[in-house]
Amino acid sequence: MRRGARLPDVTFKTRVVDQWVDKTTSDYFSEKRVILFGLPGAFTPTCSNFQLPDFERLHPEFLATGIDAVYCMSVNDHFVMDAWRVDQELQNVEVIADGSGTFTSEIGMLVKKDNLGFGNRSWRYALVANDGVVEIFFPEASISDNRLDDPYEISSPQNVLQWCRNHSTIGVE
Repeated sequence: MRRGARLPDVTFKTRVVDQWVDKTTSDYFSEKRVILFGLPGAFTPTCSNFQLPDFERLHPEFLATGIDAVYCMSVNDHFVMDAWRVDQELQNVEVIADGSGTFTSEIGMLVKKDNLGFGNRSWRYALVANDGVVEIFFPEASISDNRLDDPYEISSPQNVLQWCRNHSTIGVE
């Protein structure tokens, strides 16, 4: 993903009560300035102990910079992502299940994690998009398949918040 790129048009399968409901990229990103962060998997250590909780904790500070929504995406199914949302007691960050990895693949962040028994997963990243157009992209360095390590620095909520503070839309006409 590069600055100025439009996010891919993808349909996500979600559940509302006991019905499947399709939501599109447009439903999530149109006419909003949002943060999207992708991570390897729900219930995994770095994702559950640091990245997701810190985005949740810092949510009011993101809003103060002109962000309208914060989304967490993973290549997990809807049921796993919803259980993780409940487990993490999320009030602010919305989770998006990219069950087949379609969106993740189209933005170039799908990697193999077969060495860990995960199959295809997301490389860790964050981005800010305005009306579906990427303003800034924060991928972790050296994307590659079957890495033993799990880099976590560039896509941290603290790093993204620093950028948002320097590029706030509050007070801009």
